[in-house]
Parts: sequence; C-alpha cells; structure tokens
Amino acid sequence: MSEYIQLYRYLNSRLPGVERKRLVLLTGARQTGKTTLAKAKYADLRYVNLDAPENREAVRTIASAFWARDIGPAVLDEAQKEPVVFDKVKYAYDDGALSFSVLLGSSQILLLKKIRETLAGRISIYELWPLLMSEICNGSAAPPSSPPLVDCLFSDMTCDDFFGDKPGILLDMEDACRRRAEEHLLQWGGMPSLLPLNTEERRQWLKDYGYTYLERDMADLARLEDLMPFRKFQRLAALRSGCLLNYSELARDAAISVDTARRYLEYLRLSYQTVFLPPYHVNLTSAVVKTPKVYWLDVGLLRQLSGMQGPTTGEIYETMVVGELMKWMKTAGREGDVFFYRTRSGLEVDVLLETPSGVVGMEIKSRRVLAARDLTGLKEIALALGPRWRGGLVIYQGDELKRIGTPQLWAVPSRRLFTGIE
Repeated sequence: MSEYIQLYRYLNSRLPGVERKRLVLLTGARQTGKTTLAKAKYADLRYVNLDAPENREAVRTIASAFWARDIGPAVLDEAQKEPVVFDKVKYAYDDGALSFSVLLGSSQILLLKKIRETLAGRISIYELWPLLMSEICNGSAAPPSSPPLVDCLFSDMTCDDFFGDKPGILLDMEDACRRRAEEHLLQWGGMPSLLPLNTEERRQWLKDYGYTYLERDMADLARLEDLMPFRKFQRLAALRSGCLLNYSELARDAAISVDTARRYLEYLRLSYQTVFLPPYHVNLTSAVVKTPKVYWLDVGLLRQLSGMQGPTTGEIYETMVVGELMKWMKTAGREGDVFFYRTRSGLEVDVLLETPSGVVGMEIKSRRVLAARDLTGLKEIALALGPRWRGGLVIYQGDELKRIGTPQLWAVPSRRLFTGIE
C-alpha cells in the first residue's frame, strides 16, 4: 500500500462550499486527515494552526469587531486550544462581516460543549473517520466512480432487488485492490499516515500514536493526575472489542471503581476511539440481553493496544466489519440505527440495521466457507419482523456473492460490501 499517500475522502462531497453562508466544524480522531482534507477542500482560505502558541497569542489580541478584517474566512486548526476563537467567530458571523469559516479539532467534548454554548444554530458538524476500505481501494485523489456496495442497505430496496444483478465472482484483477485494501485494514487499520510506511515504521507509528493520544487528547478531555490507570483500562477495553460491556468486570480488572470505568469509557467514545452498539430495543423472540457491546473503531490501534499482532481473529474481523458499517453511515450521512440482538436463551444476530424502510440483519463470520447454522438467527429474526424484514447478509471472507436461503438471505464477501459497486 506504500504508493498511496493522499486519497479521496468521501466526506469531501458533503462539505459545503465557501460561497454558502456557513460555519463548519470538522472533527474526528487525531491523525484521520482533517487538516489534509480541509486544506485541499478550502485551498483559497487562510490556514491558522492554533496548536502554535504564537498563533494563540495573536488571535487573543484581535478585537471581535476586527476579526473579519484581520482573519476573515479561514481554516482554524486545533480550535479547542484557544476557546476565545469561538466567541470571536460568532461575533463576526452574527454581525454579517464573516460568512464562512472552518473549525478543526479532535477533542470532541470541549469542542461540542463550546459549540452548544456559543455556536448553536450557526454551525454544521462533520466527522472524519479513519480511511474506509473503499477509499483505500480507490487508491487515488480522484473521486471513485460509485459508492461502496454497503450504501444500498440504506435505500428502500430489498436485498434480492439489489444483490440479484451483481456478479457472483469477480476476476482476479477486479478483486485485487479489494483484497489489498481489506488486508491492510485488518492488519493496520485506516490511519492515512500509515500507508507510505514499511512494517516496522507502522508498528512504531501506532505505538507513538498511543502516547500522543494520552498526552494530548486526554489532556483536553480530562484532568487526570495519573495516566497509568487509564492506559491500563484502555488496553483492557481493547481486549474486549466485540464483547458485551461489563462495567463491573472492567473496573475490577483495572483496579478502579465502576464509576471511573464508566467515565473512562465515555472518554474513549468522545475521542472517537470506541463505539457502543446497543441491544435491539424490541423483544422479538424471548427475553433479550440489555447490555451494549463495545467496539474499537480502528483495528490498527486495537492490535497495538491489545498486543494481538498475529492472524486475524473472529473478534478483529467483526470489529473491522462493524467499524466499516458505522464509518460509512456517519460519513455519508445516512439515516439508520445499528443494533445487535441477543436473547438469554442464546439466539443472536451480530448486527441489525434499522432504517425508515425496514431492517437488515447481518451475521459476521471470519471464515471463507459458511455453514447452514450461520443462518439460524437471521431466519428467526426475519420471521419475527415480518414485513419489516428487508433481507439478511452473512458477511464473510469468502469469494462468492450468492443467495443462500430464504427469506432474502445472502452471502456477501466483506471486501465487496465495503468497496465500489461493480
């Protein structure tokens, strides 16, 4: 993957142009490419990096009445480092002297708190996630010819309608970029800076990222006198990616209180490290589990934290699939809610995607060959949902996209689901 340095980001197409009267917040985890995207999208705007102390000092001295004159439309990076910027941008915008500005930052909790207080109703928020599989596979700064196949799940089409006309098998040349992109995600995750590096450099980068996250993001998120308990907790949470969230167990293993465990997990969520998958809110069959699942959003960081550097496990594969689904839904601004379903009697479906058009079920299997038992949960949920059922997928690492049962059950290779339509 070393030839890919700057890739097209799907979020580019959703960001507003400078001709519109708008304030824009572009946020996300550190090192996901926010600055690169903003500089490319808004190349004609002034760029001010507030990570530099001299720039913070300079903007403090600018009177609100002169902000539009002295700064004007600009990309303001690390905006949370100088909170007075929010007030001055608001003043100039409300006064009519400033019509457009872009604020960048990775410390979600501070940014959003200040925005709620100062810029509510004036700002549009966009989140940039680690690279999507389709962005890596595209391998170019030019826009891809089509969105990833997963986008169909947010339409009003059924699985039979959409997958029915897709080729069952791709030729080697058609499949090559998909294989490379998936292999990269499963081993290294989606941080753009990793693409041009060799193996040892990638390992060191991920290690350094962990320290930078603790020293910078956590300093913005919370006043922790000792980072070691949080670091230990972070590793324990990574080891539980794809598992039911048990605060008491996590607290015991990390030697902290349950309240502290809840607070630490919230820090991980707010800094875009993890996502929670809630249980489906409707009791379809029997008594359901009501505990959420936790997933790490980037497999590379998960591997670094957990020490799982070997072959892809079922937990790592499931984490990648859930992460790609969530990243696409957020990036494309699609309407939907993602759940899992598990009953106390043992019936389980890994993912239920609920959209205004109905529900799509998904089982995630890291195998290349599927078995009949892989359909059990999907069939029972389909029967219980009735007309709300739009189809079910068994997402796996095999080669063939094919219909494998009723009602509307399909085997779909993950590398095809998360890359462009053929």
